[in-house]
Amino acid sequence: MNGVQFASGARWEKHDDLYATPPPWDIGRPQPAFLALAEAGALRGRVLDVGCGTGEHVLMCAERELTATGIDLAPRALEQADEKARDRGLVARFLLHDALSLPALGESFDTILDCGLFHMLGDEERARFVAGLHTVLRPGGSLFLMCFSDRLTVDSPTRKVSREEIEDAFADGWRTDTIEPVDLHATFAPGVFPAWLATLTRI
Repeated sequence: MNGVQFASGARWEKHDDLYATPPPWDIGRPQPAFLALAEAGALRGRVLDVGCGTGEHVLMCAERELTATGIDLAPRALEQADEKARDRGLVARFLLHDALSLPALGESFDTILDCGLFHMLGDEERARFVAGLHTVLRPGGSLFLMCFSDRLTVDSPTRKVSREEIEDAFADGWRTDTIEPVDLHATFAPGVFPAWLATLTRI
């Protein structure tokens, strides 16, 4: 079923303002590294995209007949995502929900995608986020996490994340399968930025 579902108690307003105009991370298509995962058949079952924005990765999954849900704190972004789904004739679900309160979803998933949320979080938020991911991801399920890496040479308002930070954050209850250097695309110069793509299994 399409349509944005609104939950209570979320921190909406400041996030909604980010989508008054297209934000620099909204490139209007899936990130190439995530598209490669989809084309390789790495995404399976019920998929959750945390911090989905305007929904390109959710819709990428829906195109492949996966049951896909996206959550975000920006109502404007979710409305745009839902409109895209209708325009493309796809079935997807978008929820106004805080990624730091994942257990409140009351659901479980086989695959979780995070493109650009982890590197926005402070240490305490990261711990809460990782614990929530563990709660909603089924045992044996896959988390694909993409974040700016410490190889980034330009100034950034987000954190630059090292390989060791990812390994440490997911040390308990997870298996780190791979952490690979990839490009993260954005609409501001130079347009492509060094990132990590981590593949983790919930144990």
